[in-house]
Amino acid sequence: MPGRPYILAETNWKAVKETDYEVAILPWGATEAHNYHLPYATDVYEADYIAAESARLAWEKGATVIALPAVPFGVNTGQLDIKLCINMNPSTQAAVLRDVVDSLSYHPIRKLVLLNSHGGNDFKQMIRELQPEYPEILICQVNWYQILPQEDFFENRDDHAGEAETSILLHLHPDFVLPLAEAGDGSQNHFQLEALRKRWAWTPREWTKASNDTGVGNPEKASAEKGQRFLAALTEKISAFLVELAECDPDNIYEGNKLRR
Repeated sequence: MPGRPYILAETNWKAVKETDYEVAILPWGATEAHNYHLPYATDVYEADYIAAESARLAWEKGATVIALPAVPFGVNTGQLDIKLCINMNPSTQAAVLRDVVDSLSYHPIRKLVLLNSHGGNDFKQMIRELQPEYPEILICQVNWYQILPQEDFFENRDDHAGEAETSILLHLHPDFVLPLAEAGDGSQNHFQLEALRKRWAWTPREWTKASNDTGVGNPEKASAEKGQRFLAALTEKISAFLVELAECDPDNIYEGNKLRR
């Protein structure tokens, strides 16, 4: 049985060499504790599925997109004291991303979407640095967890391993989720400094001090049905962007630009 043609890990050289891909999607997750009840690869499972399903929907609308294998490690410098949380420093991410972009530049694929699944990852400055070196490639970052209002789908706001992520995993991989009775309540300990609480000042969170069970957000009202509804709306939205991106001229993405060099 042939693999899905929009998933690089499943397709083959016969199909790849005959296809002119417009957009590559690079899912990027993390390997970290998610409260007591969710698997360490939660961010990776989410990124992989969202990339694949969004690519499928875009492909069926005529967009030639290809989802690359997910990067499983993210920035976890605040969780180094949590057993088997695996950290990849931003400088290492920058090197990995540079090699991926450089590889794509030979083929050529002119549009790359970084589908980010982990709040500790931030690729903006890396993209700013890469863009002048690879002006022929349009590089975008998409944080899937910021696209849709959580309150439209869930009762309790999710920061990490709460209702939203638990609902998603109950839909995608229920066998990997422990009974919710075994989960912590996801309560967090807020900063004492007002500026940090209100987020106009920022410092990384030390996770074992900020959280009591490695989660931030209460999972008690999670359900597979909520996860399915959320993912359907999310992947439809992302796929529409992929279609639009595939059709656009990366040298002409601004409306009414009159400035000439």
